[in-house]
Amino acid sequence: MSARRVVVKVGSSSLTSAAGHLDPEKVGHVVDALAAARRRGDEVVLVSSGAIAAGLGPLGLTTRPRDLPTQQAAASVGQGALVAHYSERFAAHGITVGQVLLTVEDVTRRSHYRNAHQTFARLHELGVLPVVNENDTVATSEIRFGDNDRLAALVAHLVHADLLVLLSDVDGLYTGHPSLPESRPITDVHGPDDLDDVDVARVGSKVGTGGMVTKVEAARIATGAGIPVVLARADHARAAVLGEQVGTRFHPTGRRRPTRLLWLEHASETKGRLLVDDGAVRALTVRKASLLAAGIVGVEGEFGAGEPVDVVAPDGTVVARGLVTYDSAELPTLLGRSTPDLAADLGADYEREVVHRDDLVVLHPH
Repeated sequence: MSARRVVVKVGSSSLTSAAGHLDPEKVGHVVDALAAARRRGDEVVLVSSGAIAAGLGPLGLTTRPRDLPTQQAAASVGQGALVAHYSERFAAHGITVGQVLLTVEDVTRRSHYRNAHQTFARLHELGVLPVVNENDTVATSEIRFGDNDRLAALVAHLVHADLLVLLSDVDGLYTGHPSLPESRPITDVHGPDDLDDVDVARVGSKVGTGGMVTKVEAARIATGAGIPVVLARADHARAAVLGEQVGTRFHPTGRRRPTRLLWLEHASETKGRLLVDDGAVRALTVRKASLLAAGIVGVEGEFGAGEPVDVVAPDGTVVARGLVTYDSAELPTLLGRSTPDLAADLGADYEREVVHRDDLVVLHPH
């Protein structure tokens, strides 16, 4: 397969030594693989973990910090070191790199999304290879991607990638932990049914946050948007990027759709729950309609307008997730009332959906 635009994600464990410091040899191996793809004419985006890991040594830390402020401090120190390594190694191939730090809003808010898309497009026009990371120095636990695997999947969608490559310290997906003798490798995944016998128990490293769970989830995000995914070991980076048969290939299962909907389905942390009646469930799942106040019977949690919430059926199933247009304080007085009634009683501003269908994803067909 000859991919014109490739997004490559590499994790901290594939870039660092056992002590948690950046390993120049490992960094160089990834760089050489991406440079080979560039020489072939591909456009390449690198989503790289390692900023926090790169900051451990200079700060005298032996393990990854658990508290958010220290993580952000380590990222602040380490991001410069990480990009400096990449700049030096790519320069040997005649390639200039550009740092791109993203937060959730950059790929979910329309204005931010448009700016981010234009930035990537212009970098490619100028021959620059973007090096992407989550903006750990300002992201909070409430507004972060959670891991760079999901970030890479959303970036692949953002830049209209032809291929997403997830580089790890394992050589693909197995039915169980690779160290177990009964585990067997899986070369191709065509859909959820191929994962029925797979145990993707979370196994991380001392310097990273991800595991096989997040990689499979990232693959679902990308393939659901029509982008094939290859999961391979970092030392097979060149073969994976060039489209050779290595690791595990996840085949596309869907078509491209708005990035905010991908985020809602796969990467968002909801702030509350809207309990709805059976009529609302049918409207959402069968008629693909918006959620109106008339079909809501209860509100749980605290949230503001524009935040993600779960929509829960009478039997407790989360049937959908969406961006709510009201905050949790004003919704209870609106429940069960028709939209025309609300507009007549409270004004034209209340003649709106609680969750518009364009900002809603159905999670369970019910």
